[in-house]
Amino acid sequence: MLRLVRRSFLDIWPERSFEGDMLRARVLLRDVVICNSPALVQEAFVEHAPDYERKSPQMRHALKPLLGDGLFISDGAVWRERRKVVAPVTHVSRLASLTPPMTEAAAERAVAWRRQDPARPVDMLAEMGHLTAEIICRTIFGRQLGGEAAASVVQAFAEYQRVVGQTDTLSLLGLPDWMPRWQPPAARRASQRIAAVLDELIERVLSPEGRGEASLIRSMAEGVNPATGKAMDKEAFRNEAAVLFMAGHETTANTLAWAWYLLSQAPHAARKVQAEADALGAPATFADMPRLAYTRAVIEETLRLYPPVPLLAREAGRDGELGGRKVRKGSLVIAVPWLLHRHKRLWRQPDAFIPERFLPGGEAASKPRYTWIPFAIGPRVCTGAAFGLTEAVICLATLAAGFAPRLAEGAVVHPICRLTLRPGDTLPMHLDRRHG
Repeated sequence: MLRLVRRSFLDIWPERSFEGDMLRARVLLRDVVICNSPALVQEAFVEHAPDYERKSPQMRHALKPLLGDGLFISDGAVWRERRKVVAPVTHVSRLASLTPPMTEAAAERAVAWRRQDPARPVDMLAEMGHLTAEIICRTIFGRQLGGEAAASVVQAFAEYQRVVGQTDTLSLLGLPDWMPRWQPPAARRASQRIAAVLDELIERVLSPEGRGEASLIRSMAEGVNPATGKAMDKEAFRNEAAVLFMAGHETTANTLAWAWYLLSQAPHAARKVQAEADALGAPATFADMPRLAYTRAVIEETLRLYPPVPLLAREAGRDGELGGRKVRKGSLVIAVPWLLHRHKRLWRQPDAFIPERFLPGGEAASKPRYTWIPFAIGPRVCTGAAFGLTEAVICLATLAAGFAPRLAEGAVVHPICRLTLRPGDTLPMHLDRRHG
């Protein structure tokens, strides 16, 4: 079973996993509890969040070389103090000011696609990776950032994911944190490369020459913890920049790649997205969001079928109960969006791509609150959820105005779960032009 988990986390679930409310297992020294209903997810991750605050050992060991004590994997006092500084930077109230790079980069990508030979497929996963990396780099470090730095970080992140799996077998078996874990040399090189590029970019942004350029790093540098009055140090800047880059690039790139794939298999849905894009008459902007209801529904349905992080795992900090059953300290307590989003008792036609369920008055509107959790839940909910959703909608609409991507003949798409859920290592698609 452990070999199967390491190879493909998504393939281990028996059919009953998509129907039950709670799943339990014991893997040698560690108990595993899966919360598989909205009520249990709320009980564990919201009502008893302090008891299940700490990320799983697997996730911590996989990401610590990359993110250090960054917000995504820290806990306790570090997490609480850091979040007070970082959360306001990406708050929804600032969204309008953060979106121009989305429109600019998407429009530039459309121009680049016009130069592509339509007969030759592109790797849509890589295309969306470079697009979202360009956006997040401009947002984090300023809009004058060149594409070379973005490409360098993208390549290093991709290499890190390739060699580091989410499943740390030693932790899954229940062995203690102090026991050394082997880190592939390629992963160390990739994390060092990312740190070097980020340090250089931060230095540039915080230099006197970079003070006139608005950016998230500049906002974090000017922000302080309201309780202590202290700002973050240089290492913390780098760690949070890495978190922002990973969360704002990798997850949205995967979502967009999945959306293009799903639309290529659903011509009726693609036509509705194209109609909304055509009605704008220009690249999509934040002001256009109310006019892109169907495009947004496509993204939300994509997030249901292919949640970027398909497993949300925490470590029980003390003995307790969930659903009336005992949970021991040290147990892994997990919400699995991959299961919850395809649960047969929660969704009509759970495996079907039906964007209409996310339109006003659609099926999703009547669901319990924690039926759809692509951005996590509780106190650790993603601070950039609105940013990522808006980015995906703007990019999809802008590119759909000129192109109808089509899956390359013979291509087989099979989801793989590493640190995030990806449509394989590549996604070959033809860029069919819609106009001329």
